[in-house]
Amino acid sequence: QVQLVESGGGLVQAGGSLRLSCAASGRTFSSYAMGWFRQAPGKEREIVARISWGGTSTYYADSVKGRFTISRDNSKNTVYLQMNSLKPEDTAIYYCAANTVSGPYYVVGAYEYWGQGTQVTVSS
Repeated sequence: QVQLVESGGGLVQAGGSLRLSCAASGRTFSSYAMGWFRQAPGKEREIVARISWGGTSTYYADSVKGRFTISRDNSKNTVYLQMNSLKPEDTAIYYCAANTVSGPYYVVGAYEYWGQGTQVTVSS
C-alpha cells in the first residue's frame, strides 16, 4: 500500500509559479508511475501530468504543456509538479496518485492510491 501527502499549494497571482510536492510512504513507490490530477469546482477530476516509474517518460495535458513540469526523486519517495506561468483557470485542488492499474493512464480509474489534495488558487 502507498500513502501520499501533497504540499506546496497556495495563492499566487497570474503569471506566478508554484512547486507541488507529493511524499509517498511504502517501499514500492519506485515501482509505480505517478500522476498529478486536478479538480476545479463543478468539474470532473482531470489528469495534468504523469511520469513513468523511472522518470524517463512523461505525459502532459494540452492545457499545461510547456508550463508545467513533472519530476520524481525515487531516493526521496517524492514526485514534484513545477507550475510556471500560472493562469486563473489553473485554480483547482491538485492531487497526486499512484498509477497501479493497467489501461489508459489518463483516466482516474487507473490510479488506486490518492493523496488528500492541495489547493492552488491563481488570482487575476
